[in-house]
Amino acid sequence: MKRWLYIAKIPELRNKLLLVLSLLIVYRLVASVPIPAIDIEKIKAFTESNQIFGLLDIFSGGGFSNFSLVALGLGPYITASIIMQLFTMVIPSLNRLYKEEGEQGRQIFNQYTRMLTVPLAIIQSMSTLTLLKSQNIIQEITSLQIIVVISLMAAGTIGLMWLGEIITNQKVGNGISLIIFAGIIANLPTTINQFILNFNQADMPIYLLYIIITLAVIYAIIFITEGQRNIPISYSKKSRGALLNSQVDTYLPMKVNQAGVMPIIFAVSLVLFPQVIANLLLQTNIDWVRNIASNINTFLNNQVAYASMYFILVLIFTYVYTTIVFEPKAVAESLQKQGGFVTGIRPGAKTAQYLQYVSNRIIIFGAIFLGLIAILPFIMTGFTGNQSLAIGGTSMLIVVSVILETMKQIDSQIIFRDYDSL
Repeated sequence: MKRWLYIAKIPELRNKLLLVLSLLIVYRLVASVPIPAIDIEKIKAFTESNQIFGLLDIFSGGGFSNFSLVALGLGPYITASIIMQLFTMVIPSLNRLYKEEGEQGRQIFNQYTRMLTVPLAIIQSMSTLTLLKSQNIIQEITSLQIIVVISLMAAGTIGLMWLGEIITNQKVGNGISLIIFAGIIANLPTTINQFILNFNQADMPIYLLYIIITLAVIYAIIFITEGQRNIPISYSKKSRGALLNSQVDTYLPMKVNQAGVMPIIFAVSLVLFPQVIANLLLQTNIDWVRNIASNINTFLNNQVAYASMYFILVLIFTYVYTTIVFEPKAVAESLQKQGGFVTGIRPGAKTAQYLQYVSNRIIIFGAIFLGLIAILPFIMTGFTGNQSLAIGGTSMLIVVSVILETMKQIDSQIIFRDYDSL
C-alpha cells in the first residue's frame, strides 16, 4: 500500500506507469486485429494441435492463433538479440563496442540489432506462410496478398520492438518481458474458462493436487529468483585523527539465477526454427533432403525428444547469457580500483578466478531450475494424462519474475527521489 501512495505523490513516476500501461493496451488492441485473407479458425486448430506453435502463440499473447498484425510477436527481435550477443563472443570489435564504449557503444550495438531484426522478420514471415500453405491452412492466396501479409507481419514485429524499447526507457521494467507478460495475462481468462468447462467432480483430488503444485511452483520461483550467494567484501578506508586505517565490510551479491527469464525466451525463439525449416525443406524435389526433413519432423513430434531439446537449450542459454551479463574479470578490476577485496582472496586475477568458480557452482542450480520450469507442462501431462491440467511453468516464471523486477525498479525510483525505503 505504501508503494502506491508514494507513486501517487510522484508525478513523473506516475506518468511513466500510465504511459507503460497505455502502450500495453495498444499492444493488446493490435493483437486483436487479424490479417485479412487468412482463415483464422484453421490456424487456431493448428495451434492447438502443435506444441511448438502453441508456445509461439503464448509468447505472442494469442497473436499467432488470431493471425493478427503481431502474429510473430517479438520472436525475430529476440533472435536478432541472440545472434548479436553471440557475435560479441567471436568478434572482438563488437565485444569492445558492447562492453567498453559505454552508453554510446551500446546504442550503436542496439541499432545493429534493430537492423538485423528487419530481414529476420521478413524471413520468418515467409517461412510461416510457407508452413501454413504446406499444412493446407492457406490454400488460395495471390502473390499480391502474400506481399501484403509478409509486410504486415514484419511491420507488426518492428512496431512491437519499438513499443518495447519505449517501455524499457521508462525504467519501470524490461519492455520485452512486460509485453510477453501482458500477452500471458491476456490469455488468463481463456485458461480459467477452459478449466471450468473441463471441471469434473470425480477428478477433485487431481484438481487439489494441481492447486498445491501450482502454489509450490510459485514459491519455488520466488525463492530461486530472490536467492543469492553473498561474497564477503572488505574495503580499506583511510581516516584522519586517532585511527589511521579502518576497514568497511560489505558483500557482493551473486544471484542463483543471474540470467532471469531470458534463457527461456531465447530457447522458445530457437526451438521453433527446426520445424519451420523442416517444413520448408519438405517442399523441395530432392529426395534425401525431404527424408531428412521428415525425420526432423518425426523427432520433434516426439514429446520426450522435444522436451529434452528444450531443456538442453535452456541450460545452454543460461550459461551463455550469464557469461555475457557477469564478467568476473571486470568485477575484480573494479573492486581493486576501489580498494576492495574478497576476504581471504588476493586482489586481481585470483579474485576473478574465485568469482568465476563461485559463479559456475551456483549457475548449475539456476540452469537446472529454469530447465525444469520450461518442461513442467510435459511432466504434468505425463503424470495426469490431462493436457488441460498442465502447469505453464514458463508462463508462471515470466509473470512472477516480471512482477518482482518491476516492483524493484519502481522501488529504486522512489528511493532515488529521497523517499524512505519501503
